[in-house]
Amino acid sequence: MKLKPVALGVSLGILWGGALFVTTWLAIFTRYGADFLVATAVSIYPGYTISPVGSFVGLVYGFVDMFIGGLLVGWIYNVIARE
Repeated sequence: MKLKPVALGVSLGILWGGALFVTTWLAIFTRYGADFLVATAVSIYPGYTISPVGSFVGLVYGFVDMFIGGLLVGWIYNVIARE
């Protein structure tokens, strides 16, 4: 079986970027997930804050981060599975 690295990157990017976006809005209104966001996103992504603007910053950072990660995982899988 061969993976499509770009498709994997796009799907994981949408998933992680969307998760950061939704969790940020939950944290803004209910403080649910705020500790998770501080432990992960605030410490990793420069400019990200738990705010309405930060939700869009997290969306972009999360998409780019996991797009690259999914691209690499798909490519490495295809190289290993070829043998």
